[in-house]
Amino acid sequence: MSSRETVDFIYEAHERIKPFVHKTPVYTNTTFNNLIGKEAFFKCENLQKTGSFKARGALNTILKLKKSNPNLKGVVAYSSGNHGLATAWASRLAGVKCSVVVPKTTSEFKVTAVQGYGAEVVKCEYDPISRLEACETIATKEGYEIIHTSDHDDVIHGQGTIALELLQEVPDLDAILVSASGGGMISGIAIAAKAINKNIKIFMVEPKGKMAEESLRSGKRLWPNPPQFIDTTAEGLMSQQLGNLTFPIICRLVEKEVFTVGNEDIINGMVFSFRYMKMVIEAAAGATVAAAMSEKLKQMDPGIKKIGVILCGGNIDILKLPWYSST
Repeated sequence: MSSRETVDFIYEAHERIKPFVHKTPVYTNTTFNNLIGKEAFFKCENLQKTGSFKARGALNTILKLKKSNPNLKGVVAYSSGNHGLATAWASRLAGVKCSVVVPKTTSEFKVTAVQGYGAEVVKCEYDPISRLEACETIATKEGYEIIHTSDHDDVIHGQGTIALELLQEVPDLDAILVSASGGGMISGIAIAAKAINKNIKIFMVEPKGKMAEESLRSGKRLWPNPPQFIDTTAEGLMSQQLGNLTFPIICRLVEKEVFTVGNEDIINGMVFSFRYMKMVIEAAAGATVAAAMSEKLKQMDPGIKKIGVILCGGNIDILKLPWYSST
């Protein structure tokens, strides 16, 4: 266990950011519990500042940077969605300049939202390498600090504050379902949750094409290079590879059994949330709902009775809902 996996950093992050972020509610739904035969507790990060959990990690990172360097020139992030929004918001709150690199294919809906927080938007080609190179170019030219979407200690610690709040409210959870792209959120949640309750199980939820389970079981990075995006309706889960910092944490603390969900499963999870919970969630959150509804969970250890389900975000264009475009 490395020093970055110490839960103290997550408690410190929570004290740092809690004056500025929401302590999001934990909701339950009787219809859902009857459907899955377990008790589910939904941590509603779709109701967080900027519409997703990303506000926690971005703010923690930028506030720490500003404290260590009061003359911080600015920050830059690469993201087509939630991380870009969160970084732009946190930058404005901290009073620093911000640039956000997005693919040329990014919708004007998202671009306008990022610009609404006062950030500069820079467009690049649609692939992981191009956006990283564009980000590094801006950082070098402007003297900005890069705010990584997931693979950074302060980002991981900020996301881990989700688990502190969830387990404060529901301390006897048996498991938590967390969707993963680069792995910052599930790493932080796993560090915090395992420190509080060593017996709790943390399960990763992924879209088809990520292929994380084989890598987790082997402890080796088996993904093809260069890094690529996968084809999924969950835009927040497009990165195939877990991060270099997050992967070892996940290997150590997260269950090797991964919940893999397809586009139809994800959409069904979203529809249930809209229809029965009256909750607007994005596809990445629909993935965790789908995992909770899955036969795989029903067939697992019957001792898993109380589960946390992280609704990671709610940033979806309601004029372009996927169940309409998919029919």
